[in-house]
Amino acid sequence: MKKLFLSILACSILLGCDNPVSKKIKEAKENVSNTTRAVKEMTNLQDDIEELQNVEPLTNEDLKKWLPDEIDGMKRISYKAGQMGMVQIASAEAVYANEDKTRKFKIEVIDGAGQMGAAATAAMRIMFTQEFEEESEYKTRRTTTKNGVKAIEEYRKNNNSSTIEFMKDKRFYLKATGTNMSLEETWDAIDDLDADDLS
Repeated sequence: MKKLFLSILACSILLGCDNPVSKKIKEAKENVSNTTRAVKEMTNLQDDIEELQNVEPLTNEDLKKWLPDEIDGMKRISYKAGQMGMVQIASAEAVYANEDKTRKFKIEVIDGAGQMGAAATAAMRIMFTQEFEEESEYKTRRTTTKNGVKAIEEYRKNNNSSTIEFMKDKRFYLKATGTNMSLEETWDAIDDLDADDLS
């Protein structure tokens, strides 16, 4: 009986065996890792913020030029720039759609340059230091690294739509939303944008 108990205990510790104690230990380790990464990022962030505060933000015209007329076979159907101009943050968004509007792609960009832009994107930078993965019957959400860029992906299963958020060059925050588009299709549309041209 004692041997059986020890075997079960060993299985629980070594293999996990869905042991609630093992789960709690794993969660605690992840939280410590995430906190450590956030503290490290905050240390680097201070220097970056000071540097970005002295950089001139892009103009509405610059942002409009960066956005193409067409992405992945979808034409641009709307465009906005300067919505955050009152708080001196350069931003823009555009929506693209196929002919019957069954597929849509929306891109939002915030420039982290200037006093207000640097402060606004600082919290977002911290968010990207986290490591997580979650799944329910309706959606999946996780951190990932694609082409050397840390991103947060969310996919909603019930309506085949996806959202991808990431920082470009520690300055630009981008959020892409694909309606009736998988994560792969949304990444393809992001590639069409060529975020390298922003800098």
